[in-house]
This record gives sequence, structure tokens and C-alpha cells, in this order.
Amino acid sequence: MNSTDTTLGTADGGTDRRRWFALAIVMTAAFMDLVDVTIVNIAIPSIRQESGASFSQIQWITAGYALAFAAGLITGGRLGDIHGRKRIFLVGIGGFTVASALCGLAVNPEMLVASRFLQGAMAALMVPQVLSIVHATFPAHERGKVFGLFGAVVGLGAVSGPLLGALLTEWNLFGWEWRSIFLINLPVGVAGLILGSRFITESKAPRALKLDLVGVALVTLGLLMLLYPLIRGREMDWPVWGYVSMAGSLVVLAVLVAYERRKAARDGSPLVELSLFKVKSFAAGIAVQTVFGIALGVFFLVWTLYMQVGLGWRPMKAGLTGVPFSIAVSAAAGMSVQMLVPRFGRKVLQAGALVMAAGVLLYIWESGHYGLAITPWQMALPLVVMGVGMGLIVAPLTDAILSEVPREHAGSASGLINTVQQMGNALGLALVSVVFFGTISDHLRPEQIGPAFVDSFQNALGWVAAVMGAIFLLMFALPKRPAQHVEGEQVPVEAKEPALVS
Repeated sequence: MNSTDTTLGTADGGTDRRRWFALAIVMTAAFMDLVDVTIVNIAIPSIRQESGASFSQIQWITAGYALAFAAGLITGGRLGDIHGRKRIFLVGIGGFTVASALCGLAVNPEMLVASRFLQGAMAALMVPQVLSIVHATFPAHERGKVFGLFGAVVGLGAVSGPLLGALLTEWNLFGWEWRSIFLINLPVGVAGLILGSRFITESKAPRALKLDLVGVALVTLGLLMLLYPLIRGREMDWPVWGYVSMAGSLVVLAVLVAYERRKAARDGSPLVELSLFKVKSFAAGIAVQTVFGIALGVFFLVWTLYMQVGLGWRPMKAGLTGVPFSIAVSAAAGMSVQMLVPRFGRKVLQAGALVMAAGVLLYIWESGHYGLAITPWQMALPLVVMGVGMGLIVAPLTDAILSEVPREHAGSASGLINTVQQMGNALGLALVSVVFFGTISDHLRPEQIGPAFVDSFQNALGWVAAVMGAIFLLMFALPKRPAQHVEGEQVPVEAKEPALVS
């Protein structure tokens, strides 16, 4: 390894305690990103009421972030490999903080949507460095523990987002109403910037790389051509140009693959490291991550609308309802990596898909059985079952995908993981127009709103259950056991067969 790839974890055998401070800082950034997504969901009705945003603009407030995030993640990961993961992380967290301030100061829905695009773009610089820094800093035998912590942070972010959103919206601090959900990022971002500059050790790819600008243009164009018409399709009555654009996106992505293959052969600096897909664990995990993102994108938005618009619940009541789900995700995520995957391997992830599907089906039954009279206590059981299922998937899946990735491609791999998850999320948000709003009449009397939203919620959850079934089948393509856990032992990444990733 070149000295440029020396980190706290690799330079001294992983004994430097400062790497745990670095971990806490990058995990805080990941937490901030996760909170920002969930906190916006719970505040959507308040944003719509106070700003006068249409349902289409509400979709853009959520999907615009995901779209910019997905389009920039691969580039963000590669920039970290080239210019240093610490440097790009600090640029990202600083820009994310500024974008959060602009969101909080937005004077109309259009400015809020634009600021959310900027926020997503800055998150695309920040978030890929989290997994890259972990991968480059911690030796293989510690990564299981670290990814378990990462799964717990995912659950904690899911808990904190709705609760913070509910509290800040209900309290209406300084008369800011929903704006405080964005402004709360400012002190966290500033602290992360100061502490990150002190405790994170720089790392980058072991050989000189150049940013593939043609690759950046192609991947951004391809994703925009696919996702933009999906998000706006229903609003514009599915115009012909939308179908042409989506078909054209496949052509652009095919051109990207051909170009990246030539780029790798010519100078070894492609934006997308196609050799990663030769590793079965990576290729299969990427497919699962994409489809999983679709399910989550659909569920979280329609769940918020169901509780606050359909059932008429206040933000605090809706936020507290999600606590059992989030606690279950956090607990199951930590337990799955530490205890279950080393013993049962792939079966843990497949069990998670089936358990989550069972929770969704139970939720559909309860929603139909209790109707508008359903209570948070009655929702607790299906939410706990769903949370356990999600927790069994989210942490070990990341571990499995990255298990055989060489350090020099950590940024590219992390960018791809986050890209496909966000692309799936954006696809899910776009599909909300079809599976949720598509079943609601545009002209409802006030007394019809509740029953219509309940029916649409059940329809959307039916699609989520079907997607979880597809994920279960896709998981058969995953290795029976992640490489680190073969026969209960943890194998260093450097010991992998190099031909797999050459």
C-alpha cells in the first residue's frame, strides 16, 4: 500500500484509539443525514399548510433530495478516493450545513425545493466518505462490530427523526414552525466540521487517479432521464416524452458501461469501477439494495400521509407511533451482525425479508379491520415485526457488499452502494404517485379523505409486501456466508483472492 492510504486503523494495526473518535464523527454525519430524511417526512403536513405547497411540490421536497443524492453519490465517492476522504467529507458536511440553513430560510416552496436539491448534492459528497473512512481505517476483524454500530445508528436516526420533527413542529420554537427541522442541523454540522478536521486521518487511493468527467456527465444524465419523468409523470398525465426519456436513460447507462470499460483499460481511472461487479457478494448485494430502497421509499412517505392526513393525527402522535419500529430496527441490526450472521449467514437476511413482509401484511389487516379508529398501540405489533425484519437486513447487507472490496476502491464501492439505495428510494417516491395518489380521487369531500387515504395506504403496502418477496428471492444470489464470517473466523480483506477484483 502506498503511504497515501495510511490511516489510523491500517498504520498501527488498529490500536490507535483516535480512530474511534473519527468513527463517532462520521457516524454523526450519517445520523444527521438519516434524521434529515425522516424529520422532513413527519413535518410534511405542516410544510404544506404553512407554505401552501402542492402535493407535487411535497413530492419534490422529498424526491428532489433523493434525486440529487443519487445522481452525485458515485462522483462523491470517487472524489474522496482522489482528493482525500477527509477533505471531501469536510466539504460535504460544510455544504450540507449551509444548505440546511437555506432550507430553513426558504421564502416559498420553490426555494425550499431548490435548497433540498443542494442539500442532497452536499450529502452526496459527505455520506460516501463515511463507509470509505470506516473501510480504510478499521481492520477486517473489527468491521463486524463497526457495521453493527452503523446499523444501530440507522435505527437511532429513524427514532430521532420523527420525534425531533414532531417536537420541533409542535413547539414552534421562535415562531419558526417547520423551519426549525432544518435549522437544527447547523450546530451539529459546525461541530462535525471542527471535530472532523482534528480527529479524522486523511486517506485516499494508493495510486494517482483522475476524475472521470465524461463518466460524471453520463451517470448524472442517465439517472435524471430515468427519475425525472417518474416523479413528474402522474402530475403531467404521463406524457410521451417521459417514456422516451426513460427508454433513453437505459441507452445512456449502456453507453456509460462501455465507456467506463474503455476508460479502465486506458488509464485505470474510471468513475464506476466495473471490476467490482465481478465479486458475487458485491453484485448481488447491489441488486438487493436497489429493490430494498424502492420498498422503503414507498413505505415511509405513504405512512406519514396515512397517519397525519388520513387519520388526522398531530405530528407528536405520529412521531411517537414510530418509536417501536425504530427501536426494533436498532436492536435487530446490532444483534444480526454480532450474533446471527456469523452463525447462520445468508439465512438471517432472508429471514429479515420474510419477517418484514409478514409485518407489512399484518399492518394491512389491522388498517382494514380498525379503519379510522385504529390507535398507536394497535399499530405497535406490526411495526415491531417490520422493524425486526428491516434490522436483520440493513446492517449485514452493507457488511456483505463491502466484504471483498479492496481499499483503493472503497470510495467507489461506497458511492455505488449509496447510489443504488437512493436511486431505489427515488423510484419508490416516484411510485407513490401510482400506488398511493393514483387511487385517490382529485375531488374528495372532507368526510371522504380519511377512508380514501386508508384504502390507498393498504394498496401501497400490498406493493411493499410484494417487493419484500422479490428481495427474498434475490437474496439467493448472495454468498451463503460473508467472507469475514466463514467458519466463524474473520478473514482480512488483504487475504482475498486478487483475481476476483482485478
